[in-house]
Amino acid sequence: MPVNVLHPRSLRLGEASAGRPDGGRRSGRAVRAVRAGAALVLTGTSVCVFAPAAAGSARDDKVAFTISDPRVTESSGLAASRRHPGVVYTHNDSGGVPKIYALGGDGEVRAVLTLAGAGARDWEGIALGKDGRGRPAIFVADIGDNLGGAWPYVTVYRIREPSRLRSQTIQATAFKIKYQDGPRNAETFMINPRTNRLYIASKLFGGKVYEAPAKLRTSGTNTMQKVADAPAMATDGAFSPDGRTCVIRSYFGARLYSVGPDGRPGKTLKSLDIPLQTQGESLTYTADGTSLLVGSEGKNQPVYRLPLPDEARPSPSGEKGPKNAGASGDVEPDTRNTKMGLFLALAIAAAVGYGLLRRRGRSSGGG
Repeated sequence: MPVNVLHPRSLRLGEASAGRPDGGRRSGRAVRAVRAGAALVLTGTSVCVFAPAAAGSARDDKVAFTISDPRVTESSGLAASRRHPGVVYTHNDSGGVPKIYALGGDGEVRAVLTLAGAGARDWEGIALGKDGRGRPAIFVADIGDNLGGAWPYVTVYRIREPSRLRSQTIQATAFKIKYQDGPRNAETFMINPRTNRLYIASKLFGGKVYEAPAKLRTSGTNTMQKVADAPAMATDGAFSPDGRTCVIRSYFGARLYSVGPDGRPGKTLKSLDIPLQTQGESLTYTADGTSLLVGSEGKNQPVYRLPLPDEARPSPSGEKGPKNAGASGDVEPDTRNTKMGLFLALAIAAAVGYGLLRRRGRSSGGG
């Protein structure tokens, strides 16, 4: 289900229905709610949130580049390459083709990597890691499940990261994924660079972080174990290049976490402001680990560069974790976006329920 977060400065008549499957026609039964400073429009096919401006809004942040290529209209993940300086990989969301786009520092597409043997049902995240031989690799996560359990498993694909950046087709390796406690809708996909271990954060209602087995297998399925909590409405995340911290974002904010000796996300260190975007679903650390890049689905969307606080920057002394990361005094509770996130989660649930009721009514002759 599309979820659009619209900044009031960009709101124009008709934008609320942009990208809807029904071509923008409004349902006569639309439910409107206003709470916590945001106006929602719920229909059987989409949820739109008209969010108020806030501190750290788009006009206060630096635009790193804008994705203007007409082939990239639903950028749902970002990953900064360390093999090719200045290059950031992205991909489209659901209903597309299995392609990864390599963007230059100006946002222009430098190369298109087509994944042979892969599907693109609902791609939601991308991250860099290593393949079975220790070579640089790109992982893309087909983990979206808006129907909450419609798929028996989800899939992560891996390709080698090419040494020479040019458009080409690369054979993909597929890993089938299940969760220990049943199907989950998820959009957050991360890889710890120290351990090469995969992590996925579920999106709705008591989000959790799940950890993949240390070694993935291509036969059967790989079961992910629940290891930590995640913020409500998590839409993406990433580990820092040195593996000392990680960040998980939502539509309205982000949390910076320490990473424990076990390689898992640990305590919340700080809440981070991010710009309100049309549909903010992507995040990565820059290759040097000093900033975040955050992006959005939609046409001609800017990607913002957000400098990280001192405790999240790479340690010049080579320390294995943020300074005093284990001390409770360093933990900053994240309450700024909790009400908004929970409200949006309930709104989406209401929209899903409403859509199911309409569908049931039609099938019984009542529609």
